[in-house]
Amino acid sequence: MGELLQRATRGVDLSSPDAAWQIFHNLMVMLPWAALLWFTLLSVLLGAVVGWWRGRLWTGIGISLVIGPLGLLILWALPSRRGRPTSEDESPPSQ
Repeated sequence: MGELLQRATRGVDLSSPDAAWQIFHNLMVMLPWAALLWFTLLSVLLGAVVGWWRGRLWTGIGISLVIGPLGLLILWALPSRRGRPTSEDESPPSQ
């Protein structure tokens, strides 16, 4: 933790009024943005697939975009909108 704090405050004058923004900027530079982007895109793609399968395409994309892979669990728990054939929907056998 001390190393992270040291890296975040490197080159920052802690007495300056914008020290918090400089520390925030240093922390943002340390994030693996490419990996986060690919993880988000994969999550949205999986959300679209599961959403399409459950009859909720846009809900799947939206939930996955906002909360990531946890959205897949929520999407799975929602009732499916796809119509399942019932015995009343089937046509009687032809004679």
